[in-house]
Amino acid sequence: MTAAPTGPAAGDGPYGAGVTGAPETPRQAVPDGVPARPASTVLVVRDGPTGVEVFMLRRQPTMAFAAGALVFPGGGVDPQDHDPAVPWRGHSAAEWGRTLGLPTSAARAHVCAAVRETFEECGVLLATPQDGADPPDPALLAADRRRLITGRTTFGRLLAARGLVLRSDLLRPWAHFVTPGWYPRRYDTRFFLARLPHRQQALHLGGEAAESRWWTPAEALAQGLSGEVLLMDPTRMCLEDLVDVGTVAELVEAPGARR
Repeated sequence: MTAAPTGPAAGDGPYGAGVTGAPETPRQAVPDGVPARPASTVLVVRDGPTGVEVFMLRRQPTMAFAAGALVFPGGGVDPQDHDPAVPWRGHSAAEWGRTLGLPTSAARAHVCAAVRETFEECGVLLATPQDGADPPDPALLAADRRRLITGRTTFGRLLAARGLVLRSDLLRPWAHFVTPGWYPRRYDTRFFLARLPHRQQALHLGGEAAESRWWTPAEALAQGLSGEVLLMDPTRMCLEDLVDVGTVAELVEAPGARR
């Protein structure tokens, strides 16, 4: 993927800077290439024994896109992510629009997709009870997750049924990458970063992922360099941004986005 610079001037939005990309070696794009589908990806991070760790999944080798690659949780923006009734708390959609350089409705959909896909792909839910009560029992959330993945409910209905509200303030912008025009399958992907919520665990359920675990950025990069794992360029660049960071607090509290 190549990175596409985007975003407003520094100082706009909840994190003080627009999201930009870092271009790779340019190639000639196909003039009538496939439009890039909007997508969201989340770097879920935690403090480990030797520094920051990030949760990653290895995609099934049969997948049409990024087959066998080591990736962060994420996926395409879905029609349900445009539902204005999704319960919301934190930075407003308008603030996110200024940060991401997008119309308010598109920014809201990207944030909703980030939270939904993170829950679907690794079971981490960036939402809290509206009344301040304790989060639902993990067993209930596991059942809800299966219902969401199989299309028996939508993310907005799931949150409403459990009295939960999406927490946009638990996300921070991280990067923006657009698949080059010569690829047959293209994505316009917004990368976000989120701290693993207290008392939650990350675990994949199969499907698109063959396996998953927590990685140190240095370990993932080393195995990518040796060919033991496949890292796409956006994933590699995001990992490089994490290598020299000592704690999650440094990531969450630092101003602006990395790319």
